[in-house]
Amino acid sequence: MRIRSNKGFTLIELLIVVAIIGIIAAIAVPGLLRARMAGNEASAIGSLRAINSSQQAYSSSCANGFYAAALTSLTAPATGGAPFISPDLMVATPIAKSGYTINHGAGTVGAGVATAAACNGAAIGALASSYWASANPTTPGSTGVRYFWTNTLGTIFTNPTTPIASTDGSSGVAVGVGLPLQ
Repeated sequence: MRIRSNKGFTLIELLIVVAIIGIIAAIAVPGLLRARMAGNEASAIGSLRAINSSQQAYSSSCANGFYAAALTSLTAPATGGAPFISPDLMVATPIAKSGYTINHGAGTVGAGVATAAACNGAAIGALASSYWASANPTTPGSTGVRYFWTNTLGTIFTNPTTPIASTDGSSGVAVGVGLPLQ
């Protein structure tokens, strides 16, 4: 006569383990999504800070006090050196990066703005008197919940409900449109 072995798990024991794993996953997933959105927002803020820094460096050392009308103009000086902005941002806008869409625009552009070409070969017509940049979530509520905007002054503004329009001026944002982030 053979004796039955009692090794292994019963179906009820397996169902209990699966239910516990499901409960733990239900608790962990929203936290993971919030962390991902926070990371995307931090990346968008970092991109706007990089744009501000590169535009200020370009203006003071290369463009005779003016700014690049497009991010693609922030190339290295003709005499050598590093580009003013990283390659991931030195492309035509809009830029899709880390769940955000980054846009860049310029104030008054063209001849009459600048009197001499920039040190990197950018023509007088490629220089501007001011600039603005914005970062909007690609999928609001999923990739991010806040909208960001910056300009020549270097302050980053945020709005938790709607994008900040690029037409809000080159010297500041109208009261109530966005709150200063920094």
